[in-house]
Amino acid sequence: MDIRNAQVKDAPSIYALIGSYAELDKMLFRSMADIYENLQIFKVADDDGKVVGCCALKVVWADLAEIKSLAIEESWFGKGVGRALVGACLEEARGLGLKKVFTLTLVPEFFEKAGFTRADKKTFPMKVWSDCAQCPKQDHCDETALVIEL
Repeated sequence: MDIRNAQVKDAPSIYALIGSYAELDKMLFRSMADIYENLQIFKVADDDGKVVGCCALKVVWADLAEIKSLAIEESWFGKGVGRALVGACLEEARGLGLKKVFTLTLVPEFFEKAGFTRADKKTFPMKVWSDCAQCPKQDHCDETALVIEL
């Protein structure tokens, strides 16, 4: 398995992975247009030409980025795919000169094992005013905010 930057050919697989989680209300839906528009922020886990996981790193501010859209094919759970994708995103964040990376997740334990600590969502006002303002769950958000200092 290799971790690499997403390519145009990966967009349908990314869309399917995210959609499978969104159908279970475990992730926000992303349209195919949104995936194409943001393809350059995605990394994928590639197993011999098949995308088995994806993750995105979105720069939010001068010193802050967000890890989002982490999705792993179920048959690959427990094999280090998520850890490798998050690690690649953190490495990219360091390379960009960012100081902090945060995430909003329904699985905080996964990110805590990767060195993230819990944080108050209110410490990320840029996120609240951008994505959260359009989220159908904004009044009853069930995600946990976590952050890591680089």
